[in-house]
Amino acid sequence: MTSQASNRRQFFTVGAGSALALASVSTHAKSKSPAHGVVGTEHFVSRQVGDEKIRLFIWRKRLPRLSKKTHKGTILFVHGSSMAGTPVFDLQVPGKPQYSTMDHFARLGFDTWCLDNEGYGRSSKSRNINFDISNGADDLAAVTQYILEQTGETQLMLYGLSSGALKAALFAERFPDRVNRIALDAFVWTGEGSPTLENRRKRIGEWSGKNRRPIDQAMIQSIFTRDHPGTADADVVNAFADAILKLDSSVPTGSYVDMSINLPVCQPEKLKAPVMIMRGQFDGIASFKDLLNYFEKLPNPDKRFVVMPGIAHSSLHEKNLSIVYKVLESFFQQPAPVYVG
Repeated sequence: MTSQASNRRQFFTVGAGSALALASVSTHAKSKSPAHGVVGTEHFVSRQVGDEKIRLFIWRKRLPRLSKKTHKGTILFVHGSSMAGTPVFDLQVPGKPQYSTMDHFARLGFDTWCLDNEGYGRSSKSRNINFDISNGADDLAAVTQYILEQTGETQLMLYGLSSGALKAALFAERFPDRVNRIALDAFVWTGEGSPTLENRRKRIGEWSGKNRRPIDQAMIQSIFTRDHPGTADADVVNAFADAILKLDSSVPTGSYVDMSINLPVCQPEKLKAPVMIMRGQFDGIASFKDLLNYFEKLPNPDKRFVVMPGIAHSSLHEKNLSIVYKVLESFFQQPAPVYVG
């Protein structure tokens, strides 16, 4: 494949009670990962909120010639509070191609997607709101409807990281028929016993009074030092920060406010799909007790609680990344049970 790969920008309108309209415009752009044949395409979804049309960016990566035999499913990756989707899930680090999660799972045979929630990256930022977790779940409703239309599938898999896990879980509660399996990484339920959230509450007055908060290199570096320094390589953290700051110099306050004073926002009894809770050994966003209380109430017997050694909050960018991948691969490729009792 040449360095210039055909990229397709697609636009899709979603409105309550309205017909779905689809148009496409062809363009050319550099593929983010031409060396191993994974192709990336840009897509845009619009959802109507009152008189305003919200535009959401979606990024898709896959091998171009997947057959029914080699296709292993469709995954939607959901980002957290302080960055858009592609820096998290399609991070390109010179000499370390493994840090693109989308490339990794695309090579395995998955059709991979991520989005920029409203207020982030290349999605709309115009509304005078703080883009909270519920609004993020609304974005997922529009995006998943589009993905299922494009792929012809009836369900997909979800992976959410940090507040992205909260958005993914809340969406799955609202649309259980669209979700096959869901992995919740760096998740929190009530916030009880969380040192990270205890520190955030000290600044809740600042964040409650505005819709956006500034981000910079120091703030992004702190994600990797606040719990347990040394879990990530400096070049990966620097590449991550650079990718984030190319898209945003500020991000919404909504998920910070929700996680500080409005938890719980999810109800485990309503989450019907198979669930995996992933908790880094050093992650300070949630206590083990908080997560185990949530896990106990999940109704589907197909559930896992996984502790990942040597990992803090941002698992996909740390030295023990291979552990994260193996955990996810096993969960997403688990066969359906033959006997269910």
